[in-house]
Amino acid sequence: MEPDELKNREEVIRAADCLRQGGLVAFPTETVYGLGAIATSEQAVAQIFAAKGRPSDNPLIIHIGDKDQLSHWVSELPDVAGKLVRSFWPGPLTLVLPHQGNIAANVTAGLDTVAVRMPSHPVALALLQLAGEPVAAPSANRSGRPSPTEAAHVWHDLAGRLDILLDGGETGVGVESTVVDVTGEIPVLLRPGGITVEALTRAVGHVEIDAGLKQEESVPRSPGMKYRHYAPQAEMWLVEGQEEHVLARIRELGADAMRRGRKVGILTTEEHADKFHADVVIPCGRRSDPLSVARGLYQALRTFDARGVDFILAEAFPEKGIFYSVMNRLRKAADGKVIRV
Repeated sequence: MEPDELKNREEVIRAADCLRQGGLVAFPTETVYGLGAIATSEQAVAQIFAAKGRPSDNPLIIHIGDKDQLSHWVSELPDVAGKLVRSFWPGPLTLVLPHQGNIAANVTAGLDTVAVRMPSHPVALALLQLAGEPVAAPSANRSGRPSPTEAAHVWHDLAGRLDILLDGGETGVGVESTVVDVTGEIPVLLRPGGITVEALTRAVGHVEIDAGLKQEESVPRSPGMKYRHYAPQAEMWLVEGQEEHVLARIRELGADAMRRGRKVGILTTEEHADKFHADVVIPCGRRSDPLSVARGLYQALRTFDARGVDFILAEAFPEKGIFYSVMNRLRKAADGKVIRV
């Protein structure tokens, strides 16, 4: 979509000017809202880390508005990367590639690779095309908090910390982009997201799962691999196992916590919401519709915060398709606290 076709085209043009002048702009993508700065300016990028309270050793994704721009910033595009670009760009897929050295060092956290993607949201694409340079953009929230899926979430977390907020409504995917390292012979999944492992496999064959998804590394190879992420303020536990046992255990643990005076929240699905009694019961979507769960996850976690819950029990999901990405986020949100039944 061309900028002049957008209802808020004047705001997008102003935001692109702001980026070129070294400012901070929050903008919608198809996954979550991003907090952007021109990726070639260390000074501009430093504002992202300050606004978010984000550790400086956590690399950022750069966003481009045209596939042809890729060759300006990466030094090599392996065949497998080309296949993934043709299959999934624009869209929620980030590729880790060797860079040419013309990206700000604080974007890459000193690595010789850069994570890059081309989003599909029309506002994001228009902004990137008008800016004319890559834009570094993690999620537009305070570091570690649930990612923002609507403009109000960004405003809640970052009001007074950015220059412009573009409101593009609710995002469509709800979880961040999938990150794949394509620097080796076999692509390696570093972060599950909006593109499923199954879809990647159909496009390029075998895809390895990085060990960092199971055990944190001292040096993160991708955004989202280190530190607690996506977390509500309350203590949170993820309950895994056979469905009927999970439901029974959540009821048991929730009742016990309420007897001890805790304000209990339960994260569940529409199919199971009437099976629980707690202070706050939130269905984040339909179990029969995994995409609805992904879209509703971060809103649910933020609602627990707004309702003052101090103890959350979350229902687990089968780890396939988009649920694999949801489970990755839930484990991060719970800081690894899992009850298996």
